[in-house]
Amino acid sequence: MPDIRTERMRVEEMALAVDWAAAEGWNPGLDDAAAFHAADLDGHFLTRLDGRPVACISAVKYGPDYAFVGFYICLPEFRGRGLGMAIWNTALASIGDRALGLDGVVDQQANYAKSGFVLKHRTIRYGGPAPAASSTDSRLRPIDGSLLPAVRDYDRAFSPAPRDRYLSAWLGPCPTRRGLALVEDGTVTGYGVIRRCRSGCKIGPLFAEDAAGADILFRALAADAAGGEIFLDLPEPNGEAIDLAEGYGLAPVFEPARMYRGIDPDISIPRTFGITTFELG
Repeated sequence: MPDIRTERMRVEEMALAVDWAAAEGWNPGLDDAAAFHAADLDGHFLTRLDGRPVACISAVKYGPDYAFVGFYICLPEFRGRGLGMAIWNTALASIGDRALGLDGVVDQQANYAKSGFVLKHRTIRYGGPAPAASSTDSRLRPIDGSLLPAVRDYDRAFSPAPRDRYLSAWLGPCPTRRGLALVEDGTVTGYGVIRRCRSGCKIGPLFAEDAAGADILFRALAADAAGGEIFLDLPEPNGEAIDLAEGYGLAPVFEPARMYRGIDPDISIPRTFGITTFELG
């Protein structure tokens, strides 16, 4: 009889999930693990078969009404044995009756639909060489502790629930991740983050009041890529986001879809020029 155990992931085990995501071609950031785990210390699970880690999932609770599922991976050689469904059920049980969001890869979207998830929009990863242009606009400010509360307030328009723990970790000091905000007359009117990944750099999120603000942030952040590859995950309904990406020579390289269960959130797609991550929303 095989010994199958599913337990909550410790922070040091989160690096294993990130490695598996890299093997799936998801290209995670170099320092994602600690920030992802900090979003919900009890929201990540690992299944072991006879002591060997074989499957993982995250079910991060953003308050009492909403959670996001990600990092749903079973090692290829162990698929078809029910291990993936078992850890999926464990994750869903942990979030109770909260509404759920996820980013589903194309070949799994029909299965998620059977579990009650409804397509909100396609999300397209654009990638290519980083543009040479940069930005020195005087309204740009590094996101530090003094600016963090205002950035978190601004972020509320882009998530179905507050995600303060996640943002505190995501925007905190990190050698491979940098955040910039656009501040006008003391008010945050946009912000973005760039992080170094297994391949190139990703910008996410990229939120702004209009395309001009998004362009300023994009150029300033993209300068960190130093001419290497850059990636931006954007919602397909935002045509201005597509124009921005294609205007800098980026092209589609990957396509999941944002899906929700139990909620149709009123989030600002027109101001979303890049989502934060596929893994945690």
